[in-house]
Amino acid sequence: MIRVGVRCRTAGARCPGCGSWSGRVHGSYLRFPADLPMAGRRVVLRLRVRRFTCEDVSCGRRTFVEQVAGLTRRYSQRTERMRSVLAEVGLALAGRAGARLADVFGARISRNTVLRLVDALPEPQPQVPRVVGVDEYAMRKGRVYGTVLVDVETRRPIDLLSDREAGTVAAWLAERPGIEVVCRDRAPFFAEGARIGAPTAVQVADRFHLWRNLGEAAERCVSRHRPCLRATFVDAVPEKAPAPAESGSPWPTGHRFADRTRAKHATVHALLTAGHSRRSIQRQLGMTYRTVQRLADAARAEDLFQGQWQNRPTKLDDFKPYLHERWAEGCTNAWALWEESKTHGYTGGYGAVRAYLQPFRTAPTAPAARPQSPRTVTSWILTHPGTLPESERLKLKAVLAGCPELDALTGHVRAFGKMLTQLQGDQLPQWIKAVRADDLPSLHTFVNGLERDLVAVTAGLTLP
Repeated sequence: MIRVGVRCRTAGARCPGCGSWSGRVHGSYLRFPADLPMAGRRVVLRLRVRRFTCEDVSCGRRTFVEQVAGLTRRYSQRTERMRSVLAEVGLALAGRAGARLADVFGARISRNTVLRLVDALPEPQPQVPRVVGVDEYAMRKGRVYGTVLVDVETRRPIDLLSDREAGTVAAWLAERPGIEVVCRDRAPFFAEGARIGAPTAVQVADRFHLWRNLGEAAERCVSRHRPCLRATFVDAVPEKAPAPAESGSPWPTGHRFADRTRAKHATVHALLTAGHSRRSIQRQLGMTYRTVQRLADAARAEDLFQGQWQNRPTKLDDFKPYLHERWAEGCTNAWALWEESKTHGYTGGYGAVRAYLQPFRTAPTAPAARPQSPRTVTSWILTHPGTLPESERLKLKAVLAGCPELDALTGHVRAFGKMLTQLQGDQLPQWIKAVRADDLPSLHTFVNGLERDLVAVTAGLTLP
């Protein structure tokens, strides 16, 4: 630690209560404010300060302590430049990270102190924006909403209002006469507030909300034509569950011992084809040489099957054709098939029937096609054709081919997207006229809203 002895040489000081000058010393004491570290060492000032007696009898203060301008403040444990540095660290990194960084350059401080220093900074006074964005935010979604105001040019929030009433927005705008453009959604209370509070400002309907509202209208339109989606994507669910053909192998596919033997046989023969010796295969697979030799000498995996089912008749053999026939007819309940087989003379148990039918259930089946949801089709319509994947483009083409209304909807959405991205607001009246000519009620509702706020919408599709 480095200690620096400091004392003030002025003849007196001014009382912070009444402002009168006093040179009458009441006493003195030592303060030890921490300063910025030097060469990796902590620096502490050994500051002797004087307490003066206020000579104004009407002042409520009897005594006061002198403060060194730019160095100390009342009750502070750090110098002013130390406070400013730590406050900047807190602004950049907040509490925990700021405290860790301060400890690195020799200023031990807790995270709560960092936050207190940040909180003690004066509130910044933002400049009056030229272009202000107005939108709502939810404090409790569906119940309590407020208003957020953003400087559109710097993209920084300016203020939060406790509600979204037109009068509150108008009062806020009236206090800032320098606002030239108000960018908002098409909510009537924001439009009214902008008209009252900033009558000379240009009102602009922002393009984000325009495109979002168009997407909602398009999804409602697609939902009205849900039968067309079902007609395009017909369910391909088979009426009867197919029964696999009889296998010539004594051990069926799906039996764990049979499948394991087949896998080992295929692996060994693959390594032999690749040029590995039998000894090498033995080391790689961790098998005995005799096992590798048996697998390598067998031309087919079925030649290796020996055991409980090899050429041994069972009680179920005579009833297997009947089980295949009933399975093909759609009866897949093993218990019901066992009961039916008993009426035809089968005397075996239920477990044998269930084990024989188990491979039938695990046979792979083709997934059935499902009709696309309205939201999925809407996302295809709202996506630029150049960025739509080929598979989704073909599916959308099939949907539009089966429904003229959705085909017309897609054309209108893409025309509006072109106006929005290329700032062709002068073409909006022709677009509205074209939409009116088609039987699209959901889109007509969207158009009605545009016409009620036509000036702001045209500005939103024209101004940068």
